[in-house]
Amino acid sequence: MRLMQLVVTVGFMIVSTAWASGQAKSPSAAPAAAQQLVSRQAEVKRLEQDLDRQESDSKRASERLQQQDQAIAELQKQLHELQATPASDSR
Repeated sequence: MRLMQLVVTVGFMIVSTAWASGQAKSPSAAPAAAQQLVSRQAEVKRLEQDLDRQESDSKRASERLQQQDQAIAELQKQLHELQATPASDSR
């Protein structure tokens, strides 16, 4: 997932730079192209931060589910042990 994100980001930056270079031949287009490049780079950075946040949230949620699964398994084990003991032992 991270590799694909990196490839897309690098590809986007290369295409943007190539496009900006082609547009830079026209003096009036250079500032607009540079501004657009800066804007797109900022958008890429924002998206990367969003992705990092989502991955972090997902990891925390997964860890919570794993802990809950372990607690459930332990409670089920205790329940089975209690059900297996004869009724006379429970006085």
